[in-house]
Amino acid sequence: MRIALLQMQAALGDIDGNLKTIEQAAAASVAAGVSLLVSPELSVTGYGLGETIKIIAQPRDGEIVSRLQGLADRSGLAICAGFPERDGADIYNTAVVVQRSRSAEFYRKCHLYGPMEKAVFRPSDAAPHVFDLGGLKAGLLICYDVEFPEMARHLALAGADLLIVPTALPASPNNRRVSEMMVPSRAMENQVFVAYADLCGRDALFDYEGCSVIAAPDGDILARAGRGQTLLFADLDLQAYADCKAELPYLGERRPELYGALARVP
Repeated sequence: MRIALLQMQAALGDIDGNLKTIEQAAAASVAAGVSLLVSPELSVTGYGLGETIKIIAQPRDGEIVSRLQGLADRSGLAICAGFPERDGADIYNTAVVVQRSRSAEFYRKCHLYGPMEKAVFRPSDAAPHVFDLGGLKAGLLICYDVEFPEMARHLALAGADLLIVPTALPASPNNRRVSEMMVPSRAMENQVFVAYADLCGRDALFDYEGCSVIAAPDGDILARAGRGQTLLFADLDLQAYADCKAELPYLGERRPELYGALARVP
């Protein structure tokens, strides 16, 4: 499977403009033989909106998901995008994957990062799940979620081949290490591909790190972005990493009876 990651500078509150940016990336992806296009966290609305997020959030059956589904149906691509989801009085930081002629897959962020997110979003209490994606098993996480090893391990144990991680990583030396060190480590320790798609540029509240990355099950980097808007491509070939799984059988040689209690609430 060939995938594309759109590292984009989202325009705050400009749903139509951001969807057009994703549409342009979809056209380029189709021309390049891509099956999956991944855009960043809250890519449809922009991230640094503060309380405005509560005003522009939409339900799952709203215009945002409808337009993304239409784009998937027309292009044949699977498309991942982030948006603020309204569910009654609650607002969630949500990622959706739409595919042609299939029901959309949704994931709500479990680990909220920083004061802004905690002020406007409700954290999800539902664990991520695995779903079919063009012959691969995939699972969604959002940004800060991947920095908790239990989240990636949960999906790997559920059979995931690919972790799709839309993100909005603020720029800083420490945050850069998430892309440079932590994401490849998550891929290697779980023998999965990781597609980590970041925002870039700046908005009213944040500068973004960029440095989106696609990591292989042995931790190698298949593609990496710089700081500007770009479209990354990589081919995901599970068979090419069969030896890696044999040499590094972490999942099969776990001893949860020794450390399973560490994940329990005290």
